[in-house]
Amino acid sequence: MAEEENGQHKHKLIEYANGPSLEEINGTVEVPKGKGFWRTLFAYSGPGALVAVGYMDPGNWSTSITGGQNFQYMLMSVILMSSLIAMLLQYMAAKLGIVTQMDLAQAIRARTSKKLGIVLWILTELAIMATDIAEVIGAAIALYLLFHIPLVIAVFITVLDVLLLLLLTKIGFRKIEALVVCLILVILLVFVYQVALSDPDWGGVIKGLVPTAETFSKTPVVGGMSPLNGALGIIGATVMPHNLYLHSAISQTRAIDHSDEDQVAQTVRFAKWDSNIQLTFAFFVNALLLIMGVAVFKTGAVKDPSFFGLFEALSDTSTLSNGVLIGVAKSGVLSVLFAVALLASGQNSTITGTLTGQVIMEGFIHMRMPLWARRLITRLISVVPVLICVMMFAHRPEVQQHVALNNLMNNSQVFLAFALPFSMLPLLMFTDSKVEMGNRFKNSWFVKGLGWISVVGLTYLNLLGLPDSIAGFFGDSASKGEISLAHGIAYVLIVAVLALLAWTIYELYKGNKRFELQLETQKAADKGNTK
Repeated sequence: MAEEENGQHKHKLIEYANGPSLEEINGTVEVPKGKGFWRTLFAYSGPGALVAVGYMDPGNWSTSITGGQNFQYMLMSVILMSSLIAMLLQYMAAKLGIVTQMDLAQAIRARTSKKLGIVLWILTELAIMATDIAEVIGAAIALYLLFHIPLVIAVFITVLDVLLLLLLTKIGFRKIEALVVCLILVILLVFVYQVALSDPDWGGVIKGLVPTAETFSKTPVVGGMSPLNGALGIIGATVMPHNLYLHSAISQTRAIDHSDEDQVAQTVRFAKWDSNIQLTFAFFVNALLLIMGVAVFKTGAVKDPSFFGLFEALSDTSTLSNGVLIGVAKSGVLSVLFAVALLASGQNSTITGTLTGQVIMEGFIHMRMPLWARRLITRLISVVPVLICVMMFAHRPEVQQHVALNNLMNNSQVFLAFALPFSMLPLLMFTDSKVEMGNRFKNSWFVKGLGWISVVGLTYLNLLGLPDSIAGFFGDSASKGEISLAHGIAYVLIVAVLALLAWTIYELYKGNKRFELQLETQKAADKGNTK
């Protein structure tokens, strides 16, 4: 009877889960003891690469390139600030996972009610699906550009990446990390090559790294974009909520003795090194994308900022900025490399998006399903709006088709603005707390100060950009009435977000006090037993 029950249990698609985060890979990677810095760093390297993928996914590309086209190097400082904030938040996420042995979703659920857990799960799922829409569009367009596969068929082919995931789950987590690093290097080398040929103004690049009042100005408006819109687009596409959940889970893949505080401290230190190194690569990729917008193309030459338009511009000698680029473009190498990097970016995000989905499902609602099923369901849901968009505009001029897909990708990112505060704020509260982290691992005053400035600043900027983001759903030529309606919807959503944030903070505060009382009771009981 017991064997029959076990057999039935193995075939359940959805199971109850309340164990370690990503149990199949938790603590599976051995790390050396007493070895040199570089060998130890190599053993701990990998999780940072999976996190860095989210900072260079297809959703970042058009915002950075268009920002460069419209405002030269002015928005370089926004990419730098976003990257530094990302390093701070990802360090805290990794530290939370290593020290508490809980991922961020588990930690939030342990301190809040079931009802709030379900609400936050739905919110985060929407953010993951919004990111997945960008990946579907990026991968489908890359297949179309490289192999001339019709877009509808290319969209369906993206569903087959579940087979890649099935293969990867069989080869071990360390090899998955290695594959992701290789794909990141492909993307980086493609853009290094293209930017090197363009011979950019490096003095202008360095000058652009320093923010000015003009960086967040509402004027001038170029191509329908102001510097503020461009900055908000880059911030929104760079700092993503699901990366915090993912990092807090995969930072636990290293096998360490948690009763040894020094070993825990070493793991935190090397996790920070790994994360910062990989996010530096992500910074360079995003910076190179913006530099491409300035140096590869003539100013204002790219009329179509979609992936189609950028691909065509890289093979159109009339849009390129110098003779060397024009010579290479004639061979088609520039445009093909761009499409290869786009495909690599989409495949990378496939791996990390699926793992994150599993983390939040297990953490918030204590349910688990096989990774292939999780991937298939998420991808099929994400494919629907893309297919509808492709079919609706199938008989329109090509430029309208391209703009429609580009708008769908950009507009879907609005869900990230909703979800981001609900990952950042709890993360900061947990890592600031002596109760959760202990005296040794709680945030220092310096990190705490930077953390609050970053969280409040990002939340404010995301909500500030919400009215224009909602207006984007009505298209580029929205009427005054539609813009007023969009702004009204945005203000209602802002009130809802702030109310939900207040509910979350209240429950986390209560949960933390309850946990603190439990610890004091346990300590008192332990003292009584020793007497």
